[in-house]
Amino acid sequence: MISVRLLIVAAALVLTTGCRSDRALFERASESVSLRKITFDLDSIGEDGLRGPDDGRVAVSYEFCIPDDEFNAAEVRRIDPTLTISPGSHGRIGCGEMQALCIGSTHQPGFRDVLARLAALPYVEEIRECFFEEARPHSAAQSNVVADA
Repeated sequence: MISVRLLIVAAALVLTTGCRSDRALFERASESVSLRKITFDLDSIGEDGLRGPDDGRVAVSYEFCIPDDEFNAAEVRRIDPTLTISPGSHGRIGCGEMQALCIGSTHQPGFRDVLARLAALPYVEEIRECFFEEARPHSAAQSNVVADA
């Protein structure tokens, strides 16, 4: 009777240990797939969230799209307090009609974890580096109008 109980306990330990390692393997694989959604180089960014030469380190801005509703906006804001959410804006990433553009910054504690958590969301398809453009007049005539105004 004792040997049967011992055998059952041993089998249960083997099964649960196997499940734990399978679960960990699945979690690592899922994280790897999620991290592929981040399409810019994280290795060049220091722990402070900045990159570049010592005399000119800058934060990296990133953009992604979410479905345009309050539930998803609240969820990503909880993960990343640096976000600016702009419904109706397309960004370079090309958000669609029913999406909102989100722009965040690496200059925050734990930015790698923040990006990994955002990338793990099923509705976030890609997280891309955001490049801002300087607003310039399109022609000399527009330039004069702006200067005269």
